[in-house]
Amino acid sequence: MRNPKCKICRRTGRKLFLKGEKCNSPKCPMIKKDYAPGASGKRRNRGLSEYGKELKEKQKLRQWYNLGEKQFRNYIDDVLERMHNTSVKEENPAEVLIRILESRLDNVVFRLGFADSRSQARQLVTHGHFLLNDKPIRRPSAILKKGDKVGVSPNSQKSGYFIKLPPKMKKSQMVSWLSLDQKTIEGKIEGIPTIEEVAPPAEISSIFEFYSR
Repeated sequence: MRNPKCKICRRTGRKLFLKGEKCNSPKCPMIKKDYAPGASGKRRNRGLSEYGKELKEKQKLRQWYNLGEKQFRNYIDDVLERMHNTSVKEENPAEVLIRILESRLDNVVFRLGFADSRSQARQLVTHGHFLLNDKPIRRPSAILKKGDKVGVSPNSQKSGYFIKLPPKMKKSQMVSWLSLDQKTIEGKIEGIPTIEEVAPPAEISSIFEFYSR
């Protein structure tokens, strides 16, 4: 069966880990078909224009975080507006953007190992499986701050998915700005995301260039 998410990775030429565990398995299409969809493998790669390169970088980051175009553009505009603020104008726009995107609730749920992918994390949040500071929340785009806690609702902890979750959580690689209590299935924001640790799959400066045209 065709998988559009796998085609996204092949089109960008880089694994974006959109399918969770499958991306780390031998079944990953990027291993078998390391060329763009529709290509025979023998076709020469045409050089991209500067616009094409910037577009490709934008698409990689947007799809990595599982965001729609309008939503992603709003984040870019927000960062550019912040740069006009005298209190933050010395900050690197790329750092600010990654900090915002990493602080989204759906991304935090993914980083904590509660979901295999950001798209699954978004679905779990909208279905009401999580608590933010002990209060129910269904908004994947909620921006978390240091000290915030994310836990699984009591009713959801009894469901099959979350009962089987602990062994999977042990396999996830925790980032330094998050902590996880596997017994209570609760995570906490301990610090601020950094672009060095996140290592985004795109050249962020090219993305700002794209939207500045």
